[in-house]
Amino acid sequence: MLLVFGLTALVGIWLVGTLIDHWLRVMVVASIALFVIAGCILGFAGASPIAIYIGTGLWGLAFGGAVTLFQTASPRAAGEGADIAQSMIVTVWNAAIAGGGIVGGLLLDHLGATVIPWAATVLLLCALVIVLAGQLQRAATAR
Repeated sequence: MLLVFGLTALVGIWLVGTLIDHWLRVMVVASIALFVIAGCILGFAGASPIAIYIGTGLWGLAFGGAVTLFQTASPRAAGEGADIAQSMIVTVWNAAIAGGGIVGGLLLDHLGATVIPWAATVLLLCALVIVLAGQLQRAATAR
């Protein structure tokens, strides 16, 4: 499973590196959407090895380039506050890792492993809504 995740993450890094200059917005939405799809597949997978491999592969593909996407999008969106935005990315990323470990551990302890993909999917859907709303707001102010 780790090999599948690692190889698909490398493909994700390569894709993002190839497409980021011209397709940043599309790639951010696609990455989050791919995370959501992977979370749903893993949530419905049950004991199906094929579904688990597919979900893990899609998760790796989305995860591989995620850091690059967000570290590129953040300073572009911040403009003159790019330095502050970059420091916030590092802080939020580390807080998310710590918070995810705590909340994930509590969910695992109290509700079991099957709830983890659904909890991640809910958070990812929130992220997708925020990104899409930001794009709509930006489009509206550009007119």
